[in-house]
Amino acid sequence: MKGRSFWEIGGFLAGGVLILFGIVAIFLGVNGFTTTRDSIKDENIFFSTQEDGDAATDKYASAWYGEQVKTGEQARAFANIMREHQLERTSGLTYAEMGRFQSAADPADPKGTSDEEAAAMDENGQPISNGARQSWVTAVAITTALNMSYMAEQLSIFGLVVGVALLLTGVGLVIVAFAVFGKRAEAPEGAMARPGATPVTS
Repeated sequence: MKGRSFWEIGGFLAGGVLILFGIVAIFLGVNGFTTTRDSIKDENIFFSTQEDGDAATDKYASAWYGEQVKTGEQARAFANIMREHQLERTSGLTYAEMGRFQSAADPADPKGTSDEEAAAMDENGQPISNGARQSWVTAVAITTALNMSYMAEQLSIFGLVVGVALLLTGVGLVIVAFAVFGKRAEAPEGAMARPGATPVTS
């Protein structure tokens, strides 16, 4: 009986722990999901309208012309749009492909130069920073934040799914514990004669 009681209590305890973990995971998932969406909405970002004729918006967000960015999926689409715009400004060059300084030979060239001798100088004789390259710093910071919003929303959804799975598993384990161990043999109301025993008479 001790062994049976041990497994019975263990089954109920394990089921209860899984149910508790499931509830916590669901709560954290819902909280993360709503917090992420509220944060995105607070930035007050809007897609361009169809009348603007923006090719990047046509490519990544044609379903959301003129709408406010409120979801992780929309945030990722806006990040892709920003990257397209930035590549257009720098003639297809990324941050790592451009020099630190503005080129003296061609100041309008976004590629610039990392050679101080070939760099354009300001009035104090110092090399002028490559503005096109610096613009990538801002673009990368914003697009990374937008992509992180998408990832945070997806992780919140994953947490919700895991929470539901844990909750259902815990409930199922408790049900199994009840079914297997919960039924105890009822004690007989009176003394029962042993099989084959002959009653003693006076």
